[in-house]
Amino acid sequence: MEREQVRRMVRDLLLARRFEERAGQAYSEGEFGGFLHLYPGEEAVAVGVLHAAEPADYVVSTYREHVHALVKGLPPGRVMAELYGRREGCSKGMGGSMHLFDRERRFMGGYAIVGETFPVAIGIAYGIVMRKLSEAVICFFGEGAANQGTFHESLNMAALWRLPVLFVCENNRYQIGTEIHHQAAITEIYKRACAYGMPGESADGMDVLAVHEIAQRMLRAIRSGQGPQLLELNTYRFRGHSMADAGAYRPRAEVEAYEQVGPLRRLEQDLSAIGLDNSSMQQLRDEVEQIVEEAVAFAEASPAPIMAQAWDALNANRRHEILIRQEYPHD
Repeated sequence: MEREQVRRMVRDLLLARRFEERAGQAYSEGEFGGFLHLYPGEEAVAVGVLHAAEPADYVVSTYREHVHALVKGLPPGRVMAELYGRREGCSKGMGGSMHLFDRERRFMGGYAIVGETFPVAIGIAYGIVMRKLSEAVICFFGEGAANQGTFHESLNMAALWRLPVLFVCENNRYQIGTEIHHQAAITEIYKRACAYGMPGESADGMDVLAVHEIAQRMLRAIRSGQGPQLLELNTYRFRGHSMADAGAYRPRAEVEAYEQVGPLRRLEQDLSAIGLDNSSMQQLRDEVEQIVEEAVAFAEASPAPIMAQAWDALNANRRHEILIRQEYPHD
C-alpha cells in the first residue's frame, strides 16, 4: 500500500476519534439534544472498508454513522451542524445524529430502526443491476440486526439476484446492553452467509490495514459479477450504547483490555510499520484538531431550520409530487 494512502487512512482514524469526542463533549454541555451514539473503538471498520470503496459506491448505514459519513466525504462542518440540528446540516437540521444523508456523495442515510438498512441496500443494488453498472453498495449493520427478519429476507434476495452488495457486520459484541452470547445462537455472523450460498468471512475489526485488505478483495469480487458477500468485523465500542448509557453492564477490565488493542493504540505502538513517525502523527493530530474545531464553529454559527422548511420536506418527495395539499403560513 502506498504511503500516502496509509497517511490518509491514519488521518481519518484520528479525525473519527476526535470528531466523536468533541460531539460527546458538546452533547454533555447541552449544545444539542436527542440521541447520540458514538463510535470510538470501531473506527478501523469504517476507515478500512470505505477506503477500499470507489467514489461511485453507495453506503447505507445505521444510527451510529457519523464516521461512515465523514470517511465517505461529507464535510465535517455539515455533519456537526446536523448533530446541532442546524439549517446547514447535511439533512438541513431535520435528521439529527441518526439520520445523516448526502445524495451527491451517495451516502444514503443512517437508519434508526434495527435491520432497516438491508432492504434499502438491496433496493439500490437492484437499480444498479438493472442499469448494468459496475457500482457496489456497502451495507453496514450491527450484530444484533442479524437476528432481524430483514437480514434473512434481504440476503436471500441478494443471493438470488446476485446483487452487488457488501454486507458489513460491525460486531461490537453488545446489542445495546445484551452481550452476543445471550442473544444469538450462532455468534459468528459470517457463518450465516452459507445459508444463502454467498461467501462470508471474518476479520479483526481493530486492524485498519487488515480491514482494508479484505474489503478491497471482496469488493473486487462483487464488481466482477460474483454476487453479494458478507464481511464480519470483530470490534468493540469503548463507550456505552449511547450518551444515555453508562455501560455499567460491562466489566471495567473488559473495556480496558479492548482499549489496549484499539485502532489508534495499535498505530501508536508501531508507527514505523506504517511509514510514519511521532512528528508526522503530531502534524496529523494538529490538522484534525483544527478541522474539528472549525466544524463546531460552523455548526454553532448555522441558523436553526424554520417551520416552512419542515413543511416543504413533508409535502414533497424526491420526484416533487405533492403528497399533502395544505395551506400554511411561512415563517
